Amino acid sequence: MRHLFVTAIGTDSGKTMVSAILCEALGAAYWKPIQAGFPRDTDTVASLVSNKIFKSFPERYLLNTPASPHAAAKIDGVNISVKDFLAPAQELTVIEGAGGCLVPVNDHEFVIDIAAHLECDIILVSNLYLGSINHTLLTLELLRSRKLPLKGIIFNGIPNPESERIILHHAGVPCLLRIAQEPAIDKERISHYAKELRETLR
Repeated sequence: MRHLFVTAIGTDSGKTMVSAILCEALGAAYWKPIQAGFPRDTDTVASLVSNKIFKSFPERYLLNTPASPHAAAKIDGVNISVKDFLAPAQELTVIEGAGGCLVPVNDHEFVIDIAAHLECDIILVSNLYLGSINHTLLTLELLRSRKLPLKGIIFNGIPNPESERIILHHAGVPCLLRIAQEPAIDKERISHYAKELRETLR
């Protein structure tokens, strides 16, 4: 299996939670190439994964300001370039993007260019809200136009069967998991969803 790149239709869609579920389900390592602001998503994932041999890799860019990577990098006096990213060579790794696909990392490159550069399979997180159909289908069009391999979609939030149906109708990829609107996320809930995901990925 190739490395998995977790992206979403926007910010705060549930990428970190989904990354923890994938790491738990697959026994995978975790890497957040760009962290803009604190707390670190690496620490959050580590706190949610029960696997005793869980491994994470340090960020390539650890930026201080919670903002778009290109803006946070400018504040820190850093120049981000996609060619500077090198994926772990051996361990299957879940790689979490920052925001959505077209979040800029500099004046010419976007977060999704990291996935292309690292030759990852992509997991798309679609959180369900009014307008999410449009945002999800726009993201799918972008991935298709760039010929990037989408492994599947994970829906997050209060179920909306018709939204999910029409998205999957146009996506041409499976729904890998449905995550309910949880009052709290802890190791037990991550483990629960990881078991569901293992069944889907078999």
